[in-house]
Amino acid sequence: MALIYLFISIDKTQDELNSNLESIFIKQAKRFSNNLDKELKYHIKKDIYKTLSKNRTLRETIEHSMSVMIGSSYKYIYVLYRDKSGNYRYLLDGSKKDKGEFNQKLNVNKKKWDKVYEMGKEGFLDQSDLENLWITYLKPVIISDRVEAVIAIDFSMKLPKNISDAIQPLHHTFYYIFLTIGIMLLILLYQSMLNIKTKKDSVTDPLTNAYNRNYLRDLLLKINIQNYQIMMLDIDHFKKVNDSYGHKAGDFVLYKTATIIKEEIRDRDILIRFGGEEFLVFIYRDSENMLLAKKIAERLRLRISNQIFNYEDSSMKVTISTGISCSPERFKSVSSAIKYADEMLYIAKNHGRNRVVTMPIKKDYNQAVDIKSIHEFKEALEDNRVTCYFQPIFRLQDRKVIKYEALVRMIEKSGEVVLPASFLENVMRTNIYRDMTKQVLNIVFKKIKEKEITISINLNFSDILDNDIYELIVLEIERNSSLASWLVVELLEYEMIEQMDLIKERLLKIKSYGVKIAVDDFGSGYSNYTVFQTLPIDILKIDGSLIKNIKESEISKKITKSIVLLTKELGIETVAEFVHSEDVLEVIQSLEVTEGQGFYLGKPEAII
Repeated sequence: MALIYLFISIDKTQDELNSNLESIFIKQAKRFSNNLDKELKYHIKKDIYKTLSKNRTLRETIEHSMSVMIGSSYKYIYVLYRDKSGNYRYLLDGSKKDKGEFNQKLNVNKKKWDKVYEMGKEGFLDQSDLENLWITYLKPVIISDRVEAVIAIDFSMKLPKNISDAIQPLHHTFYYIFLTIGIMLLILLYQSMLNIKTKKDSVTDPLTNAYNRNYLRDLLLKINIQNYQIMMLDIDHFKKVNDSYGHKAGDFVLYKTATIIKEEIRDRDILIRFGGEEFLVFIYRDSENMLLAKKIAERLRLRISNQIFNYEDSSMKVTISTGISCSPERFKSVSSAIKYADEMLYIAKNHGRNRVVTMPIKKDYNQAVDIKSIHEFKEALEDNRVTCYFQPIFRLQDRKVIKYEALVRMIEKSGEVVLPASFLENVMRTNIYRDMTKQVLNIVFKKIKEKEITISINLNFSDILDNDIYELIVLEIERNSSLASWLVVELLEYEMIEQMDLIKERLLKIKSYGVKIAVDDFGSGYSNYTVFQTLPIDILKIDGSLIKNIKESEISKKITKSIVLLTKELGIETVAEFVHSEDVLEVIQSLEVTEGQGFYLGKPEAII
């Protein structure tokens, strides 16, 4: 009887262990899914499918966060939505292997999934009949009181199977009972340590050991902002450090700067790496001292400006600019207070750098001051409200549209369309310009794939010389190599051109993928015929200042004619800009200009 009792007790013990493990894993899964749910809602305010379908960078960012959770216990973590036909398709997949593509259909147990989708409550699926799977935990993603997707976490079968294998010998001896219990405790201890390490890694910047933006997202949910002042710091001219000394030297400067900041702030202060060379610091207020953050910022500014950064054979000096929000509790949200500190930072940088800026807060402060347009553009970029309008370019022989020019636009929250003249000059002085360039390339390649038509984008010669922008362009072209032959890069010819050999080398690299090179606005500013000798030009766009008066001006007509004769000899296409009337169209056709563009032929539109 004792042996029978022992046998039954062992089975009962095994069931209890599996049940306890299931409870532990489900609890952890709930925590992971809640964090993922918060991250999704942080980035997405409505229409999760539409937002993710348009923002590949956001998908990659969230999928990277999801992939951190995957380990021996959690085999798959993914997010599906239900289409109009009732089929479930991927929105996000954190898997490291067998990764599901965006919008790819996945066959699931619709009855169970539909229940979670329609009831808006979590659910569980027994997956023991599938190879290497145990249980699937399902959590609905509810946005604006509507279920828009379901988070799924699959538990691996490995651990329960190992438990079963380990407990089986207990049918023969008590020794194996204690051995198995010991093994289980070690496994659980290892799992706990692994979870702690994973959590720490997920909120820490690996280069500077400061907190990262994942930590900031959690902090914003629990911080009592009345206890803090907010500082935003940026390393001045950091790009020059990377360009002059290399990225490894730049990383060294970032690490040392973060170290100095940690040494100057207190234990209760919080340091976060906010961006590339930007740091966010929450300064704990142990009194009503309004100048506390400013004193710390000035101390930091002086120490860093006097610091010599020695890396290998290089000695570097840098400075920092700082913006401060002294009374963040007066803002409607912590995010608004951070934006204010960021705006003060931009004022510091625009007024000479190496300085600390703080301003009194007005009671009716709801908007930024002089520098507002920069932050509106940052917000628009994050909200996917930076887009492209497309102006058609016609073949004049038969007046058929043969290509389009992509023109960047910012859309206000009210729906008003903002032209580049309102934001581009300020944006070009910031790191936002690189993000804008990537957004434009993504939009253009997506449109090329959809319409199979040639589209041109505008770049400056300085963009080609800028290492970061050039590397971004080449990377995006390589990612879309099958579409590259439909892309035209238009270079603004009004710029003074320096480092011609490097420009030529880089343009030839871009052309090697099939991309065509055009020179824009030829005939104005610093137009120089030597560009034909040095640059690999395929298309020449004749500036509108020549074309718009070509009907009345004999000089404009003769200059245009000479340009056309030269390009014919060189085998270069010509495009006349600013075609605003039938009279102008007839003149340029008589001069044998091959293509035309202008409001008379077609205005820029959001849809091709």
